[in-house]
Amino acid sequence: MIKSIKIRTAITAIICLVALYFLLPTFISEIPSPWNDYFPKEKIHLGLDLQGGMHLVLEVDAEKALESMMERISNDIKESLMENKVRFRKIERAKGTTISLELTESSGKTALEKILNEQYPDLEIASLSPRDGGQLVNLKIKDKRALDLKKLTIEHSLETIRNRVDQFGIAEPEIIPEGDNRILIQLPGIKDPERAKNLIGKTALLEFKIADDENSLEEALRGNIPDGDAIVYGMRTDRSTGQRGSVPYLLKNKSLLTGASLETAKVQISDRYGEPNVSIKFNSQGAADFERITGENVRKRLAIVLDGVVHSAPVIQERISGGQAQISGSFTMDEARDLAIVLRAGALPAPVNILEERTVGPSLGSDSIKQGIMATIIGSLLVIIFMVVYYRLSGFVADLALIINIVLVLGILALFKATLTLPGIAGMLLTVGMAVDANVLIFERVREELRAGKTIRLALDTGYKRAFMTIIDTHITGIVAAIFLIIFATGSIKGFAVTTIIGLLASLFTAVFVTRIIFDYFTWNYNIKKLSI
Repeated sequence: MIKSIKIRTAITAIICLVALYFLLPTFISEIPSPWNDYFPKEKIHLGLDLQGGMHLVLEVDAEKALESMMERISNDIKESLMENKVRFRKIERAKGTTISLELTESSGKTALEKILNEQYPDLEIASLSPRDGGQLVNLKIKDKRALDLKKLTIEHSLETIRNRVDQFGIAEPEIIPEGDNRILIQLPGIKDPERAKNLIGKTALLEFKIADDENSLEEALRGNIPDGDAIVYGMRTDRSTGQRGSVPYLLKNKSLLTGASLETAKVQISDRYGEPNVSIKFNSQGAADFERITGENVRKRLAIVLDGVVHSAPVIQERISGGQAQISGSFTMDEARDLAIVLRAGALPAPVNILEERTVGPSLGSDSIKQGIMATIIGSLLVIIFMVVYYRLSGFVADLALIINIVLVLGILALFKATLTLPGIAGMLLTVGMAVDANVLIFERVREELRAGKTIRLALDTGYKRAFMTIIDTHITGIVAAIFLIIFATGSIKGFAVTTIIGLLASLFTAVFVTRIIFDYFTWNYNIKKLSI
């Protein structure tokens, strides 16, 4: 232990000044401009229950992701069968995640098995039955692979949502998995809940498809849809009236390019109408694919489809190099910004459904802050009064250490940009009791030594040494319990655990180190005959 009082006092002063330095923005609304650049800018972050915000529980429809994947695989298998000259009548995704394939020849089974083994190892034949001289084959994805894909879908959805929220600019969001297919989201301080929900929940699947202008759209609308085509609707705004209407498009089913090839997306203003649009740029592979696609489809319309809605379908005039394109669609500035965010963050691999939604208003948060602060003040005052009454001047020393403890806890929260929640305030109040409890152990040990007839200095030295192991034991036990809460708990319980750990570490410092400095100063420098304890 450091013997010099001056060194110990300097260490304590430096630690307290650092804590106050990071706390300054929290307690001073505006720092004078000459000093503004030398102090931190951020206040202590408040949690959802203190500053208001949004609480969401989302369910990821992983089964839908599997169905979409099987839809794409069925189109790929169709091309593989045609390339290998395997005759078949039809192939389509049947109910759920099953692909139904009708072979016209019994010998086609061997060729199909070879294709599956070489190109689609995750698929297996679920059933096989004769049909009109041929065979009806049902394919399904292997069970283990299906479970793995569902797990990956949840993880990918979690990461995508986290990226979107980070780009939206929300401080200290809470985004964690809950159960097998749910995601818990807490967005403190959110000002526009509806916009946030749209941003988080948008699938943002961007696809580029060729319009089928060789077949009649009118016939398709009557129900005669050509094989391999689909009717997809888009929105169009009449610039003379300002009215928006639905417009049908006949598109090829096959996606030539998707948003997975994007490198970036940003908002630009249209020179012609002054409206915002989203400019996208593909990565190197995507740019090469885009150049090839546009070169192969000159004079055809290339539809830009986002989440099943056609935003535009311009005619390809020439091969487009450079890997850049533009999405327009009468966006507002916020809509264009949010679209750029979700495109940069990537598409959700599966749709998400909102199971639970709660909005905490700022007035409720303000009431929580007032009540939490009031509880902390009243609790601390009662502890301070008790210590002074029961331990007299020594109790006053313990109270001084308690005040330093609270300053250190808040300072550490500000330093590490941790979030203070209502349970966090409860954790702080708990550490107030733990802090004085350590001093109670020390003071009772000192009293025992004084009753045994020892001198004041010897009684203090022995009392601190004998109480030290007990204090360490109780504090470490509390810290270990709080660590498990951080690992296994979620949301506000985690905030309670974080504040508790910080408070216990601070109380260990103040109860053992700081109070000892004060006692040593007076007993070493003044001829004290009796200790007020």
